[in-house]
Amino acid sequence: MVYGSGIPVESPAAMSPYRAILFKIGSVTLFVLMSALIKGASDEVPPGQAVFFRSIFAVPVILGWLVWRQQLRTGLVTVNPMGHVWRGVVGTAAMGLGFAGLGFLPLAEVQSIQYAAPLLVVIFAAMFLGEQVRLFRLTAVFMGIVGVLIVLSPRLTALSGGEIDPLEALGAVLVLMSAVCAALAQVFVRKLVTTEQTSAIVFWFSITASALALCTVPFGWVVPSAPVAAMLVGAGLLGGFGQILLTTSYRWADVSVVAPFEYVSILLSLFIGYVAFGEVPTLIMLAGVAVVIAAGILIIWRERALGLERARGRRVMTPQG
Repeated sequence: MVYGSGIPVESPAAMSPYRAILFKIGSVTLFVLMSALIKGASDEVPPGQAVFFRSIFAVPVILGWLVWRQQLRTGLVTVNPMGHVWRGVVGTAAMGLGFAGLGFLPLAEVQSIQYAAPLLVVIFAAMFLGEQVRLFRLTAVFMGIVGVLIVLSPRLTALSGGEIDPLEALGAVLVLMSAVCAALAQVFVRKLVTTEQTSAIVFWFSITASALALCTVPFGWVVPSAPVAAMLVGAGLLGGFGQILLTTSYRWADVSVVAPFEYVSILLSLFIGYVAFGEVPTLIMLAGVAVVIAAGILIIWRERALGLERARGRRVMTPQG
């Protein structure tokens, strides 16, 4: 999952679902690899420094993409600079909290808790944007939150079968707070997308996050070793390319087609966590993940059904010549 990203969805000019799915899986893979690199560096560098590297090294990738598309002159124009600032503050908080949590929890568990973000977007959109949310979606959101609580339960309750590890409990709280901030960031993006281009939203977020991350220098930045520095630079580059692939995937198909492939990330996280960090998932975590994924797919299915209904309504209202 992209911490604090909230990439806007563009209407595709030509539909190509298989191409869209390929780009989506590519973006998910890059983001999981990015998280793995951040986790590998977490023992040596603080979260604020990781946020800086992740953000600043995404900038040349985004600029190169705009040059390739011949949109450098127009792609960064903004008419709502303060909107980018507020989105950047919340999105950077999401990223920093998520990176901090990676230092305490298994990779797949962090990914699982982060799945709370798209569920919370439904609630926040109703609260702050006035979007109508009916009983079906509210039920699915409640179901997903229950799944997240199942994942969290061993870290925060006696269900762990022993004493609670305070660092793991802290990590769980940090990642949950990250999901809340990520959901709020997506609400800001829903406002920005009405006036701003996708490239501008992605670019100015990277710039804002880099500037805010520099404010954490007094709190203990370090000179990383060469391997860790390579991890941090690699995380930034992967994050930049991942955002481009994610944005491109939504140009080729509807969100309801592409969104379910977000859950490929949990399989990748389980595999990378086991191979790279020796992390073995628990049955409780897997059960919680299954509930969250089921809830997410129900929401996506409902959104697709409503979209088809709206499309049929528009066709009926369109005068036939």
